[in-house]
Amino acid sequence: MKKWMYVISVGSMLTVFLFFYFAHLKDAEAHEKVRAEQLAQQQREAAAKKAEAEEKARQDAEKRAAERAAEEAKKEADRIAKWEAASLEIQTATNDYLAKGDQFQKQINSLELELAALRANKEKLNREAFDFAKQVERARIEKRAAELENQRMTEMIAQRAAASTLVQLPPPPPAKS
Repeated sequence: MKKWMYVISVGSMLTVFLFFYFAHLKDAEAHEKVRAEQLAQQQREAAAKKAEAEEKARQDAEKRAAERAAEEAKKEADRIAKWEAASLEIQTATNDYLAKGDQFQKQINSLELELAALRANKEKLNREAFDFAKQVERARIEKRAAELENQRMTEMIAQRAAASTLVQLPPPPPAKS
């Protein structure tokens, strides 16, 4: 029995629900029609407002696009003018620096020639100083060799003189007693 209670209670509730549902179905349909008409009216009004707003936005966008195009054209013209002025300034500076560079290159070339001449002169003077130093050293060597030769000759003469009978003292006289 307990099982049938579940079916009976649900069935009775369904009957009560269907009774109220069908009673209010016509009212709900009428109410839904009115609400649908109101919604359709609101949608038409919204569409009209949207179309009006879109038209106004399109006109504003066209106006802003024209203003932006004019502003961009002006900016482009200003940019080109600045670029040309900068190009002219750069070209002038380049020409000035190239002229200065040529002048400095001429100065460098003359200084390099002078430096080469000074280096050659220095090399010549160094060679002369070296030759003079060589001559002085050779003279010192020759002087030393001459001094040694003099010492040798003097020594030889002294030895010969010492060995010679002429240099020896005569024997002492006999004693007188």
